[in-house]
Amino acid sequence: MRHPIRIILCVAGIAALSACEQTKGNEVDRALRDINVVDESNLNDVMLQSSDPAEAVAYFQRAIAGDPDRIDLMRGLAKSLMRAGRATEAVVAWDKVTAHPDATDADRVALAEAHIRNNDWTRAAKVLDAVPPTFETYDRYRLEAMVADSEQAWDKADSFYETAIGLTTKPAPVMNNWGYSKLTRGDAKGAERLFADAVRNDPGLFTAKNNLVLARGAQGNYALPVLPATQEERAQLLYTLGLSAVKRGDVAIGKGLLQEAVETHPQHFDEAVRSLRALESGTG
Repeated sequence: MRHPIRIILCVAGIAALSACEQTKGNEVDRALRDINVVDESNLNDVMLQSSDPAEAVAYFQRAIAGDPDRIDLMRGLAKSLMRAGRATEAVVAWDKVTAHPDATDADRVALAEAHIRNNDWTRAAKVLDAVPPTFETYDRYRLEAMVADSEQAWDKADSFYETAIGLTTKPAPVMNNWGYSKLTRGDAKGAERLFADAVRNDPGLFTAKNNLVLARGAQGNYALPVLPATQEERAQLLYTLGLSAVKRGDVAIGKGLLQEAVETHPQHFDEAVRSLRALESGTG
């Protein structure tokens, strides 16, 4: 009579062991899923930061096809499209991100930037107007300044640029933008100061160096400023100064600067040579 009892006990033991193994199995599955999420997040970051933009776009497009509602993948695609210079597609991608229930004000600011890259200033302004004024970030004020520039609202632009500079540890690009804004308004002296500040903050920012000599040339100052520059950069800056001189009617000075640019460049400087020949033939 004891055998059935033993059988029952054995069956119960097997059931308990099976349940225990199933519980452990579930825990393992959950742990593996967590690891996969971490690994995927790391891969997403790598694709965004160091991958070729076209490869990153393809990666996120494939990822979204398998999981279309994940906002992190949607953001990754939108950012990758921006990096790839595909502004029209980026607008569509950011529109989808901002329509997601988990969208943030930072996403809406990114949408505004996509509109600006797409040269749609009206929509960019509309998107930024919808962002609460309490959302104060460098990107938000940088874009607000650019929109104000497009509207020629100079006082607002100056205020936004100044605020943006105070919100970043890398102000050179916004200083350069502010300087260009000043230059387009005819304030070459104010522009020169901002371009010089940009170069001091980022000696590798060639755009600011070139804009600096443009601002000096606009004032009739054709001497290169003291700044860090490679031989090729120096030739490019001399070329810019030469064209500025010609534009102001100082043709003889312009020719001299163009000739110096040709001699300074480590390789053949096609643009400077063509400009010099055009001036010498009287067609420039």
